[in-house]
Amino acid sequence: MRYVAIEHLRDGMILGKTLYGEMGEVLLRQGSPILLNYINKISCLGYFGLYIQDALSEDIDVKDTINEDLKMRTIQSVKTMMNINRDNDKEIQKSFSELEDLVESIVKDITSNKDVIINMIDLKVANNYTYYHSVNVTVISLVIGLAMNLESKDMYNLGIAALLHDIGKIFTPNEILDKPGALTLDEYNIIRKHPEDGYNYVKGKLGTHTKTYLGILEHHERFDGTGYPKQTSGKDIGLFARIIAVADVYDALTSDRPYKKRVIPSDAMEYIMGGGGTFFDIDVVREFSKIVAPYPVGTCVRLTNDLVGIVVENFSDCCLRPRIKIIKDGNELIEPYLINLKTSNYNVIISDTTDALTSDQ
Repeated sequence: MRYVAIEHLRDGMILGKTLYGEMGEVLLRQGSPILLNYINKISCLGYFGLYIQDALSEDIDVKDTINEDLKMRTIQSVKTMMNINRDNDKEIQKSFSELEDLVESIVKDITSNKDVIINMIDLKVANNYTYYHSVNVTVISLVIGLAMNLESKDMYNLGIAALLHDIGKIFTPNEILDKPGALTLDEYNIIRKHPEDGYNYVKGKLGTHTKTYLGILEHHERFDGTGYPKQTSGKDIGLFARIIAVADVYDALTSDRPYKKRVIPSDAMEYIMGGGGTFFDIDVVREFSKIVAPYPVGTCVRLTNDLVGIVVENFSDCCLRPRIKIIKDGNELIEPYLINLKTSNYNVIISDTTDALTSDQ
C-alpha cells in the first residue's frame, strides 16, 4: 500500500487501512472502494490523507507500531479519563485502572519487537487531536525508551507519564485550546499552567510513581533551560520528561492543529535533530533518529536525479537512505525496480516527498 494526500484521492481507489471516526467507530474498512462522496466527508473529518492499495504498491506492507484496535481503545479511554467529573474519585480510579491495563498491553506490543521503527504516517481525526496525540506520544516515547534499554517497570511508568502528559489541559478553557489564531499573553500564560495542573491532579488523584509525576510536570522543560514551568535544564530534567519532550514536539509538528498546519515527517525530524543539545537531550535525539523514519514506508518520494518511487523499507542505522521502489523517471512511468540508497553507489538523495504518482492517475 502507499500513502496518498487527500487532494489526490480519486473515485474508486481501494482503501489500504481501515478508517476510524471520532468515537473509534469503523467508517470504512480496508479493501473498500473510496467513492467520491466519501472523500469529501473524510476531508471534513480532518484526515489529510489515506493509505490505498493498488498495482503500484501491492507488494509494500505498512506495519502498525501497535495493534490498531489497542490504539483505538486507548484513545477512547484517554478521552473518557479527560472528560470525567474531576470530583468523581470512584470513576477516576476506574478509568485510570483501564488506562493502566492498556499501557501494559502497549508496552508488551512494543517490547515484543526489538527492531520496531515508527514507520507510518498516522491517520488522525483533527477534532480529537488531544486524545490521538496522547497515544502517539506514548508510543513514540516507549519506542525511544526501548531503544535506551529501559527496564520493564520504567517502561510502564514512562507509558503512564506519556499518556497523561497533557491531562492538565482539562483545567484549560476550550476556547484557548481550540483558538485558531495566535494566543494573547494572558492566554499563553494560562496554557503554560497545564504541566503543573497535570502534576498536581495525577499526584493527588492517582498516586502513581514519582518519575511519572515529574514526567508530566517537566515535559515542556528544555535542555538549555528555556522551557517551563521551572526553567530546569540539562540532566536535572527527569529522563521521562526528556523523552516525552521529543515525542510531544514531533507528533505536534506532524499534526494539523487549529492554529498551525502539519509538516512532513522529514521536516519534523530535521527540527528535532537540529534541537539536539539545546532544546532536547542529544542522547534522546540520537535514539529518536534511529526509530522514527523521516520517510515512512508507503511514502512517495522524488530523488535528486528526478526518479520517483515509493519507500519500501527503512533502516534504523541509516534513516535517510531507505530502499525504494522506483516507478517513474521524471514524469514517465517505467518498469518498476528497487534501489537501496543505503548500499548503492547512487550519488543521489531524497529531495522531497511527492504526489507525482497519484496526481495524474
